[in-house]
Amino acid sequence: MNQEKIARINFLAKKSREEGLTEEEKQEQQLLRDEYRAAIRANLTATLDNIEFKES
Repeated sequence: MNQEKIARINFLAKKSREEGLTEEEKQEQQLLRDEYRAAIRANLTATLDNIEFKES
């Protein structure tokens, strides 16, 4: 996920708190949030896949 999309998520969150969102903006916000969560899950999975346990 690139910085532009993260900035858009933050902008929509701020706008939602201050003045509310249109239906299109709500849908866009949900899609961006879903994409962000998927990226976090993929990153976490990759990190966990690279963990090796060593006995001392």
